Amino acid sequence: MPRTTARRTTAALAALTSAVLATTLTAALATAAPATAKKASGQKASLRVATWAPADQATIRPGVQMYTEGSQCTANFVFTDNAGAVYVGYSAHCAGTGAATDTDGCLADSLPLGTRVTFNRGGSLLSEGTRVGGGRLVYSSWEAMDRVGTTDPNACAYNDFALVKVDAADEGKVNPSIPFWGGPTGIDTDGTTAGERVYSYGNSSLRLGVELLSPKTGISLGDAPADAGWSHPLYTLTPGVPGDSGSAFVDGDGEAIGTLSTLGLAPLPASNNIGDLAKELAFARQHSGIAGLRLTRGTEPFSPLL
Repeated sequence: MPRTTARRTTAALAALTSAVLATTLTAALATAAPATAKKASGQKASLRVATWAPADQATIRPGVQMYTEGSQCTANFVFTDNAGAVYVGYSAHCAGTGAATDTDGCLADSLPLGTRVTFNRGGSLLSEGTRVGGGRLVYSSWEAMDRVGTTDPNACAYNDFALVKVDAADEGKVNPSIPFWGGPTGIDTDGTTAGERVYSYGNSSLRLGVELLSPKTGISLGDAPADAGWSHPLYTLTPGVPGDSGSAFVDGDGEAIGTLSTLGLAPLPASNNIGDLAKELAFARQHSGIAGLRLTRGTEPFSPLL
């Protein structure tokens, strides 16, 4: 199926693509980090446990704008590891170096790990807005698939997931709850069915800060067997735009389904494809080198009511 990435936005991209590269959305996830771990001696040693800012005061959370060398995407979920470090997810193509038409992560190039990423509020075509925090790219599925020689066509096409490690000085600004919807409540592992309702939150700089356009709801088109569970096509009530790339999607129970990746051009024009989070996270656990990587549940209850 012809596709294009729900690409990060820049001023040049916006002028070139207008609204052709429609994209969407966001949501968030959590699990508590264990407080102790066994030493080699068998004794227990305390581990640093992430603590979250109140949701109404946090400036870094799912849906925040993320800028990578001038290109803007939307954060999906918050993650932690065994050491209590905090990570924010977005799409691997947000740190890609190619064109918006690059969708094969096994062939596309990526910025190097360690690249600086900023968390911003109020970014637009005229300005990147206000920087509220920073971090470094520590994992990219595109970089990892190239490094390990992945050949699975579905993984290459839909494994579009990256992690930014939040600077230690900014961890106190983080909350894992998805704006407007709340959650996430866990991870969906059984895919979607045709007609199933989904929820997201996009934050493209093309919307000029109009937050009423950020919460989105949509309908799954049903999973295609040929995609082997890696992708979930769907339509949303209002179309996404460049800059929504990476957004989180959750189901009617608030469980994280996936992350916004590509725009389908045929046979379902302007549909979106989201990469399956369960599969993306499993791949990241295997190839990121991050011990105990896991999704964090939101501190706010999930409420699917508009």
